[in-house]
Amino acid sequence: MISSYGGYLIDLDGTIYRGKEKIPAAKKFIERLQYNNIPFLFLTNNTTKTPEDVAKNLRDNHEIKAEASNVYTAALATADYLDGIADKNHRKVYIIGELGLKRAILSKGFEMEEDHPDFVVAGLDYDVTYHKFEIATLAIKKGAKFIGTNADTNLPNERGLVPGAGSVIALLERSTQQKALYIGKPETIIMEKALDVINLQKNQVVMVGDNYMTDISAGINFGIDTLLVYTGVSTKDVVAKKEIKPTHEIDSLDEWQ
Repeated sequence: MISSYGGYLIDLDGTIYRGKEKIPAAKKFIERLQYNNIPFLFLTNNTTKTPEDVAKNLRDNHEIKAEASNVYTAALATADYLDGIADKNHRKVYIIGELGLKRAILSKGFEMEEDHPDFVVAGLDYDVTYHKFEIATLAIKKGAKFIGTNADTNLPNERGLVPGAGSVIALLERSTQQKALYIGKPETIIMEKALDVINLQKNQVVMVGDNYMTDISAGINFGIDTLLVYTGVSTKDVVAKKEIKPTHEIDSLDEWQ
């Protein structure tokens, strides 16, 4: 089954690990991909970390041999999207977000601008302030294109479900009466950009994840096969009620040999 596809797009939290908890089957799954020389990309909505940070976490804490080139974040997808639509005279941007997002966008030749940016990009920002919201709101009202990294309203941590990027973006949507253009899962922009990176066709890849609403819906929306593993968010009862089912459903990645 593992060689049924020429490439794999793979979610992280809930699929490859659960927070700080290892998933042994996931490590073996990645090793099978590597043994068979099948390309893969870890696809994450997290914009706070750089690909180097994500890969280091996989190596140091989960014993998974991964490089930055194996990681594609919603921050990178946002940067690639902006780079594709902005001409050389419209590369001013105001960013609400962490280092991972800022570094990805600025590395494409964009410049930070508060007064008259061409784009306002909003993602998860652990130090977001009223002042940042004020700058972003005014810029969008003046005509800046409004981009949201992803719509995840909450993130799990050791204390429970805390606000995610979608909650930050929602405040701007209320203050501007405009909807953001979203990049991350379950939207198709991140999928399109990831396919460019892995350099394969739609019929050659599969999206692997634990969350029907983000990972699997992203694959369905994009028109590619999906593999749902029941090690994270979604349950069989919930998925059974969905009109469109995943292409494959498994209890553990050990089943995908």
